[in-house]
Amino acid sequence: MGVKLYKRPRLKNPVMIASWPGIANIGLIAVDTLREALEAEEFGEIEPWDFFYPQRVSIKGGVLEALEFPSSKFYFRKTGKQDLIFFIGEEQPAGGRSVYAEGEKAYQIANLVLDVAEKFHCRRVYTSGAAVAPIHHTMVPRVWAVPNNPDLIAEIKKYENTILMSEIEEREGPVYLQGLPLPYPKASRSVLEVLTSSLGIEVDMSKLDRWTEQLEQEIEDVYNQIPSEIKKQLEKLKQVTYAGPAEPSPITEEDKRRIMEDIDKFFKKRGRGIE
Repeated sequence: MGVKLYKRPRLKNPVMIASWPGIANIGLIAVDTLREALEAEEFGEIEPWDFFYPQRVSIKGGVLEALEFPSSKFYFRKTGKQDLIFFIGEEQPAGGRSVYAEGEKAYQIANLVLDVAEKFHCRRVYTSGAAVAPIHHTMVPRVWAVPNNPDLIAEIKKYENTILMSEIEEREGPVYLQGLPLPYPKASRSVLEVLTSSLGIEVDMSKLDRWTEQLEQEIEDVYNQIPSEIKKQLEKLKQVTYAGPAEPSPITEEDKRRIMEDIDKFFKKRGRGIE
């Protein structure tokens, strides 16, 4: 078990950006889009043996020839201002009671990622995931930020469409899109906008925009099939706020429960239950 580096690039003031799959792959899509846009070069990986089961095997003549595992790779890119290291995990470590990494395996692989950050003297580490929140699909998703240093709070408050997690009043709720087995690149774009602002770089997001447009049409097609009485409740999600002293919420806990029950029934009729 460990990290295998194919080369040791000489990097200037590097920062690390790390992500694994999660809810709708929001964080992973944002980070991988940035890596691809900057044409970052692969330079290492975490060996998979202690973390993953094989995805597929190759057997020839009754003899096992090869095992294929999920990848956990490191990339780098020199930008002139500050260099970047990316970590992209194709899957979260196997084991535990959840589909997401937890317990000892999660800490082990996270520590290996941080070992690489320390080896190259990274001055900052960014990571991105997703949270379940009540939001209408036509709204622009907001980015919830969690700094580990009070000195970062003022910086975070400068970024558009970003809010500190500690200031969020309503932390979770129903998301009718849970019933659709689709990624959510619209939220990934919000994350990418904050990342690029913080890093002081610009990237072409047109590919992400085209993907968003295509998927939003799919979502709208499904949304138009939802019974009108349910849509009336979902329209209230356009008024939900996430922070600040609270005014009366446009959607109550009873509304949430009823929406989720109705949406669950709707998707089950279509053969897609909410997990």
